Amino acid sequence: MTTSLARNRNYTLLWGGQALAEVGFSASLIAFPLLVLAITGSPAASGLVLAVDATAQLLAGLPAGALVDRWDRRRIMLACEAAQALALGSLVLALLGDAASVPHMVAVAAVLGVCRALFEPAEDACLPRLVPDAQLATAVAMNAARSSLGQMSGTALGGALFAVARWAPFLLDLVTHCLAFVALLFLRVPPREPVAVAERHLLREIGDGLRWVWRRREIRVTALCAVVLNLFFTAFYLVVIVLAEARGVSSAAIGVMAAMLGVGGVVGALIAPWLHRVLGPYVSIAAVFWVLTLLTPVAYFVSDGFVMGGLFALMTLLAPTANTTISTHQLLLTPDAMRGRLSGVVSVVLGAAGALGPALGGLLTEFLSADRAVLVCAVGIALVTAFVTISPTLRRYSAEQEGVPNEV
Repeated sequence: MTTSLARNRNYTLLWGGQALAEVGFSASLIAFPLLVLAITGSPAASGLVLAVDATAQLLAGLPAGALVDRWDRRRIMLACEAAQALALGSLVLALLGDAASVPHMVAVAAVLGVCRALFEPAEDACLPRLVPDAQLATAVAMNAARSSLGQMSGTALGGALFAVARWAPFLLDLVTHCLAFVALLFLRVPPREPVAVAERHLLREIGDGLRWVWRRREIRVTALCAVVLNLFFTAFYLVVIVLAEARGVSSAAIGVMAAMLGVGGVVGALIAPWLHRVLGPYVSIAAVFWVLTLLTPVAYFVSDGFVMGGLFALMTLLAPTANTTISTHQLLLTPDAMRGRLSGVVSVVLGAAGALGPALGGLLTEFLSADRAVLVCAVGIALVTAFVTISPTLRRYSAEQEGVPNEV
Protein backbone atom coordinates (compact mmCIF):
# COMPACT_ATOMS: atom_id res chain seq x y z
CA MET A 1 0.00 0.00 0.00
CA THR A 2 1.39 3.41 -1.00
CA THR A 3 1.96 5.88 1.83
CA SER A 4 0.15 9.19 1.39
CA LEU A 5 2.23 12.27 0.64
CA ALA A 6 1.24 13.74 4.00
CA ARG A 7 2.98 10.78 5.69
CA ASN A 8 6.00 10.87 3.40
CA ARG A 9 8.60 12.24 5.84
CA ASN A 10 11.11 13.36 3.24
CA TYR A 11 8.57 15.05 0.99
CA THR A 12 6.89 16.90 3.88
CA LEU A 13 10.29 18.10 5.14
CA LEU A 14 11.17 19.48 1.72
CA TRP A 15 7.69 20.93 1.12
CA GLY A 16 7.40 22.54 4.55
CA GLY A 17 10.86 24.07 4.51
CA GLN A 18 10.38 25.51 1.06
CA ALA A 19 6.88 26.78 1.91
CA LEU A 20 8.52 28.96 4.55
CA ALA A 21 11.31 30.00 2.19
CA GLU A 22 8.74 31.01 -0.46
CA VAL A 23 7.08 33.36 2.04
CA GLY A 24 10.41 34.97 2.90
CA PHE A 25 11.46 35.27 -0.73
CA SER A 26 8.21 36.99 -1.74
CA ALA A 27 8.50 39.35 1.22
CA SER A 28 12.00 40.47 0.24
CA LEU A 29 11.08 40.62 -3.46
CA ILE A 30 8.38 43.21 -2.81
CA ALA A 31 10.60 45.05 -0.30
CA PHE A 32 13.71 45.33 -2.51
CA PRO A 33 12.42 48.01 -4.92
CA LEU A 34 10.80 49.87 -2.00
CA LEU A 35 14.13 49.84 -0.15
CA VAL A 36 16.17 51.11 -3.10
CA LEU A 37 13.59 53.79 -3.82
CA ALA A 38 13.61 54.91 -0.17
CA ILE A 39 17.41 55.12 -0.05
CA THR A 40 18.13 56.60 -3.49
CA GLY A 41 14.85 58.10 -4.65
CA SER A 42 15.64 56.65 -8.09
CA PRO A 43 13.07 54.43 -9.85
CA ALA A 44 15.80 53.33 -12.27
CA ALA A 45 17.99 52.05 -9.43
CA SER A 46 14.94 50.38 -7.92
CA GLY A 47 14.35 48.43 -11.13
CA LEU A 48 18.05 47.61 -11.41
CA VAL A 49 18.05 45.40 -8.32
CA LEU A 50 15.16 43.24 -9.52
CA ALA A 51 16.67 43.11 -13.00
CA VAL A 52 19.96 41.83 -11.56
CA ASP A 53 18.11 39.13 -9.61
CA ALA A 54 16.24 37.90 -12.70
CA THR A 55 19.29 38.21 -14.98
CA ALA A 56 21.50 36.25 -12.58
CA GLN A 57 18.95 33.45 -12.47
CA LEU A 58 18.70 33.33 -16.27
CA LEU A 59 22.47 33.44 -16.89
CA ALA A 60 23.15 30.76 -14.29
CA GLY A 61 20.29 28.51 -15.45
CA LEU A 62 22.08 26.30 -17.99
CA PRO A 63 25.33 25.82 -16.03
CA ALA A 64 23.28 25.22 -12.88
CA GLY A 65 21.34 22.39 -14.52
CA ALA A 66 24.58 20.67 -15.54
CA LEU A 67 26.09 21.09 -12.07
CA VAL A 68 22.96 19.65 -10.46
CA ASP A 69 23.43 16.50 -12.54
CA ARG A 70 27.10 16.37 -11.55
CA TRP A 71 26.99 17.14 -7.82
CA ASP A 72 25.06 15.84 -4.81
CA ARG A 73 21.64 17.50 -5.07
CA ARG A 74 20.88 17.64 -1.36
CA ARG A 75 24.20 19.36 -0.70
CA ILE A 76 23.46 21.85 -3.46
CA MET A 77 20.15 22.75 -1.78
CA LEU A 78 21.85 23.08 1.61
CA ALA A 79 24.58 25.30 0.14
CA CYS A 80 21.98 27.50 -1.58
CA GLU A 81 20.01 28.00 1.63
CA ALA A 82 23.21 28.82 3.55
CA ALA A 83 24.41 31.29 0.89
CA GLN A 84 21.05 33.07 0.80
CA ALA A 85 20.97 33.31 4.60
CA LEU A 86 24.49 34.81 4.68
CA ALA A 87 23.68 37.32 1.92
CA LEU A 88 20.44 38.39 3.62
CA GLY A 89 22.19 38.56 7.01
CA SER A 90 24.76 40.97 5.60
CA LEU A 91 21.96 43.17 4.25
CA VAL A 92 20.06 43.18 7.56
CA LEU A 93 23.24 44.18 9.42
CA ALA A 94 23.93 46.94 6.88
CA LEU A 95 20.41 48.29 7.26
CA LEU A 96 20.60 48.20 11.04
CA GLY A 97 23.90 50.10 10.84
CA ASP A 98 22.50 52.55 8.27
CA ALA A 99 25.25 51.47 5.86
CA ALA A 100 23.26 49.86 3.03
CA SER A 101 24.29 50.80 -0.50
CA VAL A 102 23.02 50.04 -3.98
CA PRO A 103 26.11 47.97 -4.92
CA HIS A 104 25.58 45.87 -1.77
CA MET A 105 21.93 45.30 -2.62
CA VAL A 106 22.83 44.42 -6.22
CA ALA A 107 25.32 41.84 -4.93
CA VAL A 108 22.71 40.33 -2.59
CA ALA A 109 20.18 40.18 -5.44
CA ALA A 110 22.74 38.41 -7.65
CA VAL A 111 23.43 35.81 -4.94
CA LEU A 112 19.70 35.15 -4.51
CA GLY A 113 19.21 34.77 -8.27
CA VAL A 114 22.11 32.32 -8.70
CA CYS A 115 20.96 30.29 -5.69
CA ARG A 116 17.47 29.92 -7.11
CA ALA A 117 18.95 28.87 -10.45
CA LEU A 118 20.73 26.04 -8.63
CA PHE A 119 18.07 25.15 -6.08
CA GLU A 120 15.08 24.75 -8.39
CA PRO A 121 16.57 22.09 -10.73
CA ALA A 122 18.08 20.32 -7.70
CA GLU A 123 14.64 20.10 -6.08
CA ASP A 124 12.97 19.08 -9.34
CA ALA A 125 15.53 16.33 -9.91
CA CYS A 126 15.14 15.03 -6.35
CA LEU A 127 11.35 14.87 -6.45
CA PRO A 128 11.00 11.57 -8.39
CA ARG A 129 13.39 9.96 -5.88
CA LEU A 130 11.32 11.12 -2.91
CA VAL A 131 7.82 10.12 -4.08
CA PRO A 132 6.45 7.11 -6.03
CA ASP A 133 5.71 7.63 -9.73
CA ALA A 134 1.97 7.34 -9.03
CA GLN A 135 2.14 10.33 -6.65
CA LEU A 136 4.47 12.51 -8.70
CA ALA A 137 1.66 14.53 -10.31
CA THR A 138 0.19 15.30 -6.88
CA ALA A 139 3.62 16.31 -5.56
CA VAL A 140 4.20 18.63 -8.53
CA ALA A 141 0.77 20.21 -8.02
CA MET A 142 1.35 20.68 -4.28
CA ASN A 143 4.65 22.39 -5.03
CA ALA A 144 2.79 24.77 -7.33
CA ALA A 145 0.25 25.46 -4.58
CA ARG A 146 3.13 26.11 -2.19
CA SER A 147 4.59 28.71 -4.53
CA SER A 148 1.27 30.49 -5.02
CA LEU A 149 0.51 30.54 -1.30
CA GLY A 150 4.00 31.80 -0.53
CA GLN A 151 3.69 34.55 -3.09
CA MET A 152 0.34 35.73 -1.76
CA SER A 153 1.25 35.70 1.93
CA GLY A 154 4.84 36.84 1.46
CA THR A 155 3.89 39.83 -0.66
CA ALA A 156 1.37 40.99 1.95
CA LEU A 157 3.84 40.44 4.80
CA GLY A 158 6.68 42.16 2.95
CA GLY A 159 4.71 45.35 2.45
CA ALA A 160 3.44 45.39 6.04
CA LEU A 161 6.86 44.66 7.55
CA PHE A 162 8.60 47.29 5.43
CA ALA A 163 6.21 49.86 6.87
CA VAL A 164 7.42 48.84 10.35
CA ALA A 165 11.16 48.78 9.58
CA ARG A 166 13.18 48.64 6.38
CA TRP A 167 15.16 45.62 7.57
CA ALA A 168 12.14 43.61 8.76
CA PRO A 169 11.18 41.86 5.45
CA PHE A 170 14.78 40.79 4.91
CA LEU A 171 15.03 39.49 8.46
CA LEU A 172 11.92 37.40 7.76
CA ASP A 173 13.56 36.05 4.60
CA LEU A 174 16.73 35.28 6.56
CA VAL A 175 14.81 33.37 9.26
CA THR A 176 12.79 31.35 6.74
CA HIS A 177 15.94 30.31 4.86
CA CYS A 178 17.53 29.23 8.15
CA LEU A 179 14.48 27.11 8.94
CA ALA A 180 14.53 25.63 5.42
CA PHE A 181 18.23 24.79 5.93
CA VAL A 182 17.41 22.93 9.16
CA ALA A 183 14.62 20.99 7.41
CA LEU A 184 17.04 19.95 4.66
CA LEU A 185 19.50 18.64 7.27
CA PHE A 186 16.95 15.92 8.10
CA LEU A 187 16.10 15.19 4.45
CA ARG A 188 17.16 11.78 3.17
CA VAL A 189 17.37 11.42 -0.62
CA PRO A 190 17.86 7.84 -1.94
CA PRO A 191 21.36 7.51 -3.45
CA ARG A 192 21.73 7.85 -7.18
CA GLU A 193 23.24 5.18 -9.37
CA PRO A 194 26.86 6.10 -10.16
CA VAL A 195 27.44 7.34 -13.70
CA ALA A 196 30.79 6.54 -15.28
CA VAL A 197 32.23 9.67 -16.88
CA ALA A 198 35.70 9.58 -18.40
CA GLU A 199 36.15 13.34 -18.42
CA ARG A 200 33.77 16.04 -17.25
CA HIS A 201 33.40 19.19 -19.31
CA LEU A 202 30.74 21.71 -18.27
CA LEU A 203 30.05 23.10 -21.75
CA ARG A 204 29.76 19.59 -23.17
CA GLU A 205 27.33 18.62 -20.41
CA ILE A 206 25.24 21.73 -21.09
CA GLY A 207 25.21 20.82 -24.78
CA ASP A 208 24.07 17.28 -23.93
CA GLY A 209 21.15 18.76 -21.99
CA LEU A 210 20.16 21.07 -24.83
CA ARG A 211 20.33 18.20 -27.32
CA TRP A 212 18.22 15.99 -25.05
CA VAL A 213 15.48 18.60 -24.86
CA TRP A 214 15.60 19.29 -28.60
CA ARG A 215 15.39 15.61 -29.58
CA ARG A 216 12.30 14.99 -27.45
CA ARG A 217 9.58 16.20 -29.78
CA GLU A 218 6.92 16.46 -27.05
CA ILE A 219 9.23 18.52 -24.80
CA ARG A 220 10.21 20.75 -27.71
CA VAL A 221 6.62 21.38 -28.79
CA THR A 222 5.22 21.99 -25.30
CA ALA A 223 8.12 24.34 -24.50
CA LEU A 224 7.53 26.32 -27.70
CA CYS A 225 3.80 26.63 -27.00
CA ALA A 226 4.40 27.61 -23.38
CA VAL A 227 6.93 30.27 -24.42
CA VAL A 228 4.51 31.90 -26.85
CA LEU A 229 1.65 31.73 -24.35
CA ASN A 230 3.78 33.20 -21.54
CA LEU A 231 5.03 35.94 -23.84
CA PHE A 232 1.58 37.13 -24.82
CA PHE A 233 -0.04 36.59 -21.42
CA THR A 234 2.61 38.57 -19.49
CA ALA A 235 2.28 41.28 -22.13
CA PHE A 236 -1.51 41.15 -21.72
CA TYR A 237 -1.16 41.53 -17.95
CA LEU A 238 0.76 44.80 -18.30
CA VAL A 239 -1.61 46.04 -21.00
CA VAL A 240 -4.63 45.38 -18.76
CA ILE A 241 -3.04 47.34 -15.90
CA VAL A 242 -2.52 50.30 -18.24
CA LEU A 243 -6.06 49.92 -19.59
CA ALA A 244 -7.52 49.81 -16.07
CA GLU A 245 -5.74 53.01 -15.09
CA ALA A 246 -6.92 54.71 -18.28
CA ARG A 247 -10.51 53.72 -17.44
CA GLY A 248 -10.27 55.18 -13.94
CA VAL A 249 -9.93 51.98 -11.92
CA SER A 250 -8.58 52.76 -8.44
CA SER A 251 -5.17 51.59 -7.23
CA ALA A 252 -6.87 49.44 -4.59
CA ALA A 253 -8.97 47.68 -7.23
CA ILE A 254 -5.87 47.13 -9.39
CA GLY A 255 -4.21 45.54 -6.36
CA VAL A 256 -7.18 43.18 -6.01
CA MET A 257 -6.89 42.35 -9.72
CA ALA A 258 -3.26 41.33 -9.27
CA ALA A 259 -4.04 39.32 -6.13
CA MET A 260 -6.73 37.35 -7.94
CA LEU A 261 -4.05 35.87 -10.20
CA GLY A 262 -2.64 34.25 -7.08
CA VAL A 263 -6.06 33.11 -5.89
CA GLY A 264 -6.72 31.39 -9.20
CA GLY A 265 -3.29 29.77 -9.04
CA VAL A 266 -3.82 28.42 -5.52
CA VAL A 267 -7.28 26.99 -6.24
CA GLY A 268 -6.06 25.60 -9.54
CA ALA A 269 -3.07 23.90 -7.89
CA LEU A 270 -5.29 22.27 -5.27
CA ILE A 271 -7.61 20.77 -7.89
CA ALA A 272 -4.82 20.01 -10.40
CA PRO A 273 -4.18 16.38 -9.29
CA TRP A 274 -7.87 15.54 -9.75
CA LEU A 275 -8.17 17.37 -13.09
CA HIS A 276 -4.92 15.75 -14.27
CA ARG A 277 -6.50 12.32 -13.77
CA VAL A 278 -9.94 13.20 -15.13
CA LEU A 279 -9.05 15.21 -18.22
CA GLY A 280 -6.11 13.21 -19.53
CA PRO A 281 -2.83 14.64 -20.86
CA TYR A 282 -3.95 16.36 -24.08
CA VAL A 283 -7.06 18.06 -22.67
CA SER A 284 -5.15 19.07 -19.52
CA ILE A 285 -2.67 20.98 -21.67
CA ALA A 286 -5.01 22.30 -24.34
CA ALA A 287 -7.70 23.49 -21.90
CA VAL A 288 -5.59 26.33 -20.50
CA PHE A 289 -4.95 27.62 -24.04
CA TRP A 290 -8.63 27.42 -24.95
CA VAL A 291 -9.72 29.20 -21.76
CA LEU A 292 -7.25 32.04 -22.30
CA THR A 293 -8.32 32.37 -25.93
CA LEU A 294 -11.96 32.76 -24.87
CA LEU A 295 -11.36 35.06 -21.89
CA THR A 296 -8.61 37.40 -23.12
CA PRO A 297 -10.84 39.39 -25.52
CA VAL A 298 -13.39 39.89 -22.71
CA ALA A 299 -10.94 42.33 -21.08
CA TYR A 300 -11.65 44.72 -23.97
CA PHE A 301 -15.19 45.20 -22.64
CA VAL A 302 -14.51 45.13 -18.86
CA SER A 303 -14.15 48.43 -17.01
CA ASP A 304 -14.66 47.23 -13.42
CA GLY A 305 -11.48 46.26 -11.57
CA PHE A 306 -13.13 43.59 -9.45
CA VAL A 307 -14.73 41.93 -12.47
CA MET A 308 -11.31 41.96 -14.14
CA GLY A 309 -9.90 40.32 -11.01
CA GLY A 310 -12.43 37.52 -11.35
CA LEU A 311 -11.44 37.17 -15.00
CA PHE A 312 -7.78 36.89 -13.98
CA ALA A 313 -8.64 34.15 -11.46
CA LEU A 314 -10.47 32.15 -14.14
CA MET A 315 -7.55 32.61 -16.54
CA THR A 316 -5.05 31.08 -14.10
CA LEU A 317 -7.32 28.34 -12.76
CA LEU A 318 -6.29 25.64 -15.25
CA ALA A 319 -2.61 26.60 -15.61
CA PRO A 320 -1.47 24.38 -12.68
CA THR A 321 -3.16 21.36 -14.27
CA ALA A 322 -1.27 21.89 -17.53
CA ASN A 323 1.99 22.48 -15.65
CA THR A 324 1.41 19.34 -13.56
CA THR A 325 0.80 17.22 -16.66
CA ILE A 326 3.83 18.57 -18.51
CA SER A 327 6.25 18.49 -15.56
CA THR A 328 5.22 14.98 -14.49
CA HIS A 329 5.60 13.64 -18.00
CA GLN A 330 9.01 15.27 -18.46
CA LEU A 331 10.39 14.03 -15.12
CA LEU A 332 9.22 10.47 -15.76
CA LEU A 333 10.67 10.19 -19.24
CA THR A 334 14.00 11.89 -18.44
CA PRO A 335 16.86 9.79 -17.02
CA ASP A 336 17.86 10.78 -13.50
CA ALA A 337 21.32 11.81 -14.73
CA MET A 338 19.70 14.39 -17.07
CA ARG A 339 16.91 15.81 -14.87
CA GLY A 340 18.87 18.80 -13.61
CA ARG A 341 19.72 19.90 -17.14
CA LEU A 342 16.13 19.41 -18.27
CA SER A 343 14.89 21.69 -15.48
CA GLY A 344 17.63 24.24 -16.18
CA VAL A 345 16.86 24.44 -19.89
CA VAL A 346 13.10 24.72 -19.38
CA SER A 347 13.52 27.37 -16.65
CA VAL A 348 15.76 29.50 -18.85
CA VAL A 349 13.45 29.29 -21.85
CA LEU A 350 10.30 30.12 -19.89
CA GLY A 351 12.10 32.74 -17.82
CA ALA A 352 13.24 34.53 -20.95
CA ALA A 353 9.66 34.59 -22.24
CA GLY A 354 8.46 35.96 -18.91
CA ALA A 355 11.08 38.70 -19.04
CA LEU A 356 10.29 39.69 -22.64
CA GLY A 357 6.51 39.72 -22.12
CA PRO A 358 6.34 42.98 -20.13
CA ALA A 359 8.65 44.60 -22.70
CA LEU A 360 6.26 43.52 -25.45
CA GLY A 361 3.32 44.86 -23.46
CA GLY A 362 5.12 48.18 -23.00
CA LEU A 363 5.81 48.48 -26.72
CA LEU A 364 2.20 47.64 -27.59
CA THR A 365 0.82 50.31 -25.25
CA GLU A 366 3.43 52.78 -26.55
CA PHE A 367 2.40 52.47 -30.19
CA LEU A 368 -1.25 51.38 -29.85
CA SER A 369 -4.11 52.28 -27.58
CA ALA A 370 -4.44 49.92 -24.60
CA ASP A 371 -7.72 48.42 -25.83
CA ARG A 372 -6.19 47.62 -29.23
CA ALA A 373 -3.15 46.14 -27.49
CA VAL A 374 -5.52 43.76 -25.68
CA LEU A 375 -6.78 42.53 -29.04
CA VAL A 376 -3.23 42.01 -30.34
CA CYS A 377 -2.47 39.83 -27.31
CA ALA A 378 -5.74 37.97 -27.83
CA VAL A 379 -4.82 37.23 -31.45
CA GLY A 380 -1.36 35.98 -30.42
CA ILE A 381 -2.87 33.62 -27.83
CA ALA A 382 -5.52 32.43 -30.31
CA LEU A 383 -2.86 31.55 -32.90
CA VAL A 384 -0.84 29.39 -30.50
CA THR A 385 -4.09 27.77 -29.31
CA ALA A 386 -4.92 26.83 -32.89
CA PHE A 387 -1.51 25.18 -33.17
CA VAL A 388 -2.04 23.29 -29.89
CA THR A 389 -5.45 22.11 -31.09
CA ILE A 390 -4.19 20.57 -34.32
CA SER A 391 -0.73 19.43 -33.15
CA PRO A 392 -0.41 15.62 -33.61
CA THR A 393 2.43 15.59 -31.05
CA LEU A 394 0.21 17.04 -28.33
CA ARG A 395 -2.75 14.87 -29.31
CA ARG A 396 -0.56 11.81 -28.69
CA TYR A 397 0.85 13.29 -25.49
CA SER A 398 0.88 10.73 -22.71
CA ALA A 399 2.62 10.46 -19.34
CA GLU A 400 3.07 6.75 -19.97
CA GLN A 401 5.30 7.11 -23.03
CA GLU A 402 8.65 5.38 -22.97
CA GLY A 403 11.67 7.58 -22.34
CA VAL A 404 13.23 6.99 -25.76
CA PRO A 405 14.17 10.16 -27.65
CA ASN A 406 12.04 10.97 -30.66
CA GLU A 407 13.82 11.81 -33.85
CA VAL A 408 13.56 15.36 -35.11
